[in-house]
Amino acid sequence: MNDLTPLTGHDLTAWGHTPGPQFPVLLERANALLAAGNSLEDIRTAMATELPPKPVQYPLHDENAVPFYENLTPTDADEETNLEKVRETMRTLMRTPTVVGGAIMPDACPAGPVGTIPVGGIVAARNAIHPGMHSADICCSLMLSDLGDADPKAVLDAAASVTHFGPGGRPQGKRFTVSLDLLDAFRANPFLDSVKTIRAAQEHMGTQGDGNHFLYVGTSRATGRTMLITHHGSRGPGAKLYKAGMEVAERHRRKHAKDTLKQNAWIPADTDDGEAYWEALQLIRKWTKMNHNSIHQATVESVGASMSERFWNEHNFVFRRGDVFYHGKGATPAWKDFAHDADPAGRTIIPLNMAEPVLIVKGNDAEHGLGFSPHGAGRNWSRSEHMRRLGSTTPNEALAEETKGLDVRFFAGKVDASELPSSYKPAAVVQAQIKEFDLAEIEDMIDPYGCIMAGEIPRFQRRGKGRR
Repeated sequence: MNDLTPLTGHDLTAWGHTPGPQFPVLLERANALLAAGNSLEDIRTAMATELPPKPVQYPLHDENAVPFYENLTPTDADEETNLEKVRETMRTLMRTPTVVGGAIMPDACPAGPVGTIPVGGIVAARNAIHPGMHSADICCSLMLSDLGDADPKAVLDAAASVTHFGPGGRPQGKRFTVSLDLLDAFRANPFLDSVKTIRAAQEHMGTQGDGNHFLYVGTSRATGRTMLITHHGSRGPGAKLYKAGMEVAERHRRKHAKDTLKQNAWIPADTDDGEAYWEALQLIRKWTKMNHNSIHQATVESVGASMSERFWNEHNFVFRRGDVFYHGKGATPAWKDFAHDADPAGRTIIPLNMAEPVLIVKGNDAEHGLGFSPHGAGRNWSRSEHMRRLGSTTPNEALAEETKGLDVRFFAGKVDASELPSSYKPAAVVQAQIKEFDLAEIEDMIDPYGCIMAGEIPRFQRRGKGRR
């Protein structure tokens, strides 16, 4: 005898149907079958033809199925420990279903829980964009302007009067202009069309953030000319794009790749979401380049210098070659024409630390580097460990000892000891390994006159979102 209690949406859901606008029709059909005397099992079987297809599941790769290249030779015990941690995280990361290759650079160091792409890491993924692999500091990059015979001190003074470091953006009345066309393009993209993102794009123009971002003035060994170099990423707009991208990637992960680590979730590149996210990345890249340009141009105008050439490169971004997406987390693209606005001569910029020259290189598109070179010097230990190793030496004493003869300034007024040269891997070692692994050819060195960094930000100004 049939139970004539009407079936409900709860019954359909329990049988595996997905709630939606089709439910009223499905319920009407199910209850008609019930009224006709069919058993619940017969009704469930009949309704099974209406079940949505089960989502495709992407299993993890077997261990060691996808190898990665190592371009790093340990030179001491700290480096050995660092390398083993990087290997551990890369082995786990390479099991991600979309991944087809990986590499680590001489400046590699861990950047999160095991399975997270390390700084100095490159991951190639087929038809997939992984927001977690470019992180919140999207398009962290460097720009160089040749200012000819301008006095380095005058350039640094002028730059100090126009740039802005620290959390947040510029106050009303001191903001830099943002292209209205670019803002309109933001509004036309589903990942960037939000009031908070548009506001951040306006407020953060002309700002450099904190952490290892800097403004550097030096002299070219090749020409003797004064060079201005800035280092920063996409600030608030990029962080908001990252968050939006991770939300979409996480929905896809929960449906199709539950075994994949959350930080390695991805957006399929050939979907509407994937195409929109790729376009959003390009728009954030335009914003970041405009940000660099605004600081450089304001400095040039303030000091009254002339600029003979300017070029830039990102080192924290996603690059595409065919249907493979190369995620460089602190890695410099090392193939010519990696972007439509790459330097025509193929040059890119690799800083080391505030007391060492900035390297101007031409990449070698090495297969064992997946076409990348290092982005800097990297670290063998954490910021807190570096502070511990300083012992009784004060930040001011360490600064004086490590940067003799240089004009080093901190925007917040207090020395950030975690950015001192001793907190990084030895510059000479990284430079030597660029040559050892044939990752790039060094064409010039920009010897330091001085630099500006954020400095130690007072606690009341921090926003609890980490340092960028």
